[in-house]
Amino acid sequence: MGRPEVEQFLTHLAVEEHVSASTQNQALNALLFLYFQLLDIDVGRFDAVRVRRGKRLPLVLPAEEVMHVLQHVEGADGVFRTRARLL
Repeated sequence: MGRPEVEQFLTHLAVEEHVSASTQNQALNALLFLYFQLLDIDVGRFDAVRVRRGKRLPLVLPAEEVMHVLQHVEGADGVFRTRARLL
């Protein structure tokens, strides 16, 4: 496989397989390792369609937002509210 085939493969991953950005990057890095380190071939830059990373959600809510959520938990005589507060 030459550069055009590698670009076509990486584009296929993005467009038809809908893989994540990290999966496409892992495939790219594996191919770069193969060509540069093992085959000692310089294939240059790849101009493939790249997957865009999605927006990341915050991992932790601010304390004010947690209190707002807990105030609106309802049901089962407070059982759900107690469970939510424990979490």
